[in-house]
Amino acid sequence: MHLLIIEDNADIIANLYSYLEPLGYKLDVARSGKAGVLAATTSAHDAIVLDLSLPAMDGIEVCRQLRQQYQLTTPILMLTARDTEQDKVTGFAVGADDYLVKPYSLAELDARLKALVRRARNEHV
Repeated sequence: MHLLIIEDNADIIANLYSYLEPLGYKLDVARSGKAGVLAATTSAHDAIVLDLSLPAMDGIEVCRQLRQQYQLTTPILMLTARDTEQDKVTGFAVGADDYLVKPYSLAELDARLKALVRRARNEHV
């Protein structure tokens, strides 16, 4: 599975690499919102893991642009510390397919990503 991780925290990026790469994931990283939009619109990915607190453009605006301006249908999982009900509602309203709050289980993240990609490909278990 080919993922785009849009995240600016180096520790989180390293943690995702150390867990997901041995499982066979290919990972691309963008460290700002603007870089994330560029990466998402110029290269194909199976799913996008998107933080909300990003430099240059926050994750809400990234998601909004990818869905509205670029009509991107790639599954987006928001992975963020923003944990209020309104944060989650806003995330889904701008086009997120899933929302996972930090701290999170890497095994759960893996399972959610696999489920999102299965649904996007219309595959069954």
